[in-house]
Amino acid sequence: MTDGVIEGVAGPEERPDRHADRPLPDGRTDTYRHPPLVRVSHWVNVTAVVILIMSGLNILLAHPHLDWGRDTNWGNHWVDIPPIPNWLLIPDHRNLAEARHWHFFFAWVFVINGLIYLAYGFISRRFNGRLWPSREDLAGFWPSVKEHARFHFPKDEEARNYNVIQKLTYVFMILVVLPMMLITGLSMSPGFNAVGGFLLDIMGGRQSARTLHFISGALIVGFIVVHVGLVFWTGFVNNMRAMITGWFVLEPSTPHGEDRKGDPS
Repeated sequence: MTDGVIEGVAGPEERPDRHADRPLPDGRTDTYRHPPLVRVSHWVNVTAVVILIMSGLNILLAHPHLDWGRDTNWGNHWVDIPPIPNWLLIPDHRNLAEARHWHFFFAWVFVINGLIYLAYGFISRRFNGRLWPSREDLAGFWPSVKEHARFHFPKDEEARNYNVIQKLTYVFMILVVLPMMLITGLSMSPGFNAVGGFLLDIMGGRQSARTLHFISGALIVGFIVVHVGLVFWTGFVNNMRAMITGWFVLEPSTPHGEDRKGDPS
């Protein structure tokens, strides 16, 4: 022991960072992307959203029409929902009461998980550094649109951070679509109506709230379809590894304009 330090034991300043970049063969780099809470909340969300969509479709089929206002416009609906196969429903048959039980339970799972994720994101400042677009990001919006239109995505050092389209999409989903789904869902809840029925008045009536709830659900489904498609397009194994272990492989930098693929998660 020398000067209060045990020989052979590294002090705090000498300990290696467990999450520091790790060099790999061929000039690649293993970088730590997603901390444990982000990964767990992601998979909880996947489970909750799938069940919410499938049980929500079952509830929708109890009245397969969309209208606007307080009452149903019989014979003049805005939208008529076509038949939906039972394998897309939870439960796998028409059962409004049971579907509502599934829907309400996993709605709370979704909300609680989301609040934990939001709290972590703000406290850790992950949102500021990773999701909130900077002025520099916004200035590169149109070049990013052109790159996306050509299905060109970075897989080198540029893939270390989200691009501006990813950031704007996540911000829109977190701050607009998900709150709209939550508020419209609460406004239709009989229990909430007993103590806070004013939400239905704000929405313009039950049918309006129902239609807005459906629109927010459709936007989430659209987001999922694009997201999953990009997961496969940009490297399924690498993206899944990042969301399971936290580690994502960056390829060596390539000349600008060369075909590139990157991380959409």
